Amino acid sequence: MTEEADERFLDLSHEPGDPKRQLDRTLRLRRLAKLEKMGLATEHAPGVWELSERMEPALRELGERGDIIRNIHKALKADGLDRNPTTFQLHDAAPEVPIVGRVVDKYLTDELGENLTVVVDGIDGRTHHLPGIDPARVEDARIGSVVEIGPAETTSRPSDRTIAAIAESGVYRPSRHLEQAKFEGHVPGGDYEGFVDAHLRRLEALRRAGIAERIDADQWRIPDDFESRAAAYDAGRNGQANIRVLSAARLEQQIGADGATWLDRRLMSAETSDLVPSGFGQQVREAIDRRREHHIDQGDATPGPNGGTIFRRNLLATLQAREIERIGGAMAATKNLQFRAATDGETVSGKFTGTVQLSSGKFAVVEQSHEFTLVPWRPVIDRQLGREVTGVVQGGSVSWRLGRQRGLAM
Repeated sequence: MTEEADERFLDLSHEPGDPKRQLDRTLRLRRLAKLEKMGLATEHAPGVWELSERMEPALRELGERGDIIRNIHKALKADGLDRNPTTFQLHDAAPEVPIVGRVVDKYLTDELGENLTVVVDGIDGRTHHLPGIDPARVEDARIGSVVEIGPAETTSRPSDRTIAAIAESGVYRPSRHLEQAKFEGHVPGGDYEGFVDAHLRRLEALRRAGIAERIDADQWRIPDDFESRAAAYDAGRNGQANIRVLSAARLEQQIGADGATWLDRRLMSAETSDLVPSGFGQQVREAIDRRREHHIDQGDATPGPNGGTIFRRNLLATLQAREIERIGGAMAATKNLQFRAATDGETVSGKFTGTVQLSSGKFAVVEQSHEFTLVPWRPVIDRQLGREVTGVVQGGSVSWRLGRQRGLAM
């Protein structure tokens, strides 16, 4: 239709004598009437129409939206789900409010493999389509996994905090930083000049962003809100959503699991106001009730007064310890190494040889000559695969001292 329009105008005021052309004209008029309802065409006189300059991009966008909705329907159907299309929410960027739900689909958005699209069946009763996701962030999230997707991270960098701390009266001096670094003596390898130069490179990037100002070779003007502006700059530049895998296991697998599951954390919090009584929200409500009954059957809980439940003391820690003992024992048979569970406050040392995904979360495998242990995993340790690591187990996490660099708890 646009090919035949003259400067976006289309004249169909004259009815042709040929029956085939009459039918073609009727079909076009019906199409134009529909475009008019969409605000994409205007009839200035009987049979004389003007096509909006927004028509082609608007129709292309509608077509893409239609493809997305069909893909969502297909993914839901493959998972045995049926959701009302009015609950579909298509996001253009990271959501401002965190979304919690089950992954029903994920696929590459571009040919380079740099971005993923993730479809999440949310506990808020909506099905969310979220493009532009870093594949590395959802590597552990399979179809059925429970995730939380929120705004891009806006936490400040350690270098930014250091610059702000050293600045006096809003002025950062590299020479002052160098003196302090040499006095404290905590720079790995003793490369103090290189350490300060790294901070200068960060300041130069922030100068180009209009956040910092270079006064001269030894003075930089630092605003009062330097850290928050620098963090916002990073968030805007990265623009990718912050993702946490709450449970790699499907909801059904968590109900009878022997580890500490996401359902257990929901049980302990007793918070259900965010669970919409429909869709995945309703499924989570039902799964929580079934998980509660499972604990009663296993002797880890007893019915309480007024319909409540009394759970075993330190239930989450107990469940996690049970699962680690079971999995560790099974792994010991294949590794020909003795398994030993790490205790709270213990310093664990050995070679980081891999990870294992449990109901209680992801754990790092640390091996010594005759034994191995499982400790909570953190992303920072991935760079140390195959190397010696040391860390202190405390409060369900590990403070790692990586390599031979003392004092670098991460």
